[in-house]
Amino acid sequence: MSYIMVDVEADGPIPGDYSMVCFGAIVVAPSLDRTFYGQLKPISDEWIPEALEVSGFTREQTLQFDDPKAVMQQFAGWIAEVGGRCPMFISDNNGFDWQYVNWYFHHFLGNNPFGHSSTNLGSLYKGVVRDMFTSFKHLRKTKHTHNPVGDARGNAEALLQIKEEYGLKISFK
Repeated sequence: MSYIMVDVEADGPIPGDYSMVCFGAIVVAPSLDRTFYGQLKPISDEWIPEALEVSGFTREQTLQFDDPKAVMQQFAGWIAEVGGRCPMFISDNNGFDWQYVNWYFHHFLGNNPFGHSSTNLGSLYKGVVRDMFTSFKHLRKTKHTHNPVGDARGNAEALLQIKEEYGLKISFK
């Protein structure tokens, strides 16, 4: 099983009504050298300026981004190359990130290469340290800047550190 850390930037709180602006993914492995980045043209006329501002892009810039179906096809192909037999989606906030990736895969391609499951890094860490009031974010090496590949990298670094520091039984390929 390959763990693929994903981070999403969007222009609103839910897919369909709003759009996934860009996303990044990285295979969780010591090398952290297999990444994917996609920028997607909006699918809706609705957008929240404050939400879009987080991504660092303007609405005008996003209107020049790539066709969402093509990006999701490329992402599915990348997952097939790097994900092995059973790729596992993991993210810092899978309540947000998963909803967008899952919706876009089903909407544009009819299926999700990750299947029906995802893992939340924050919840995993809370369980490992047995403390529901703690955060893993101090384990990131790469600064969190809302660049989705960089943010996915920082989260992958944290997962690798959780394995090393706390003896998490997990296999990275």
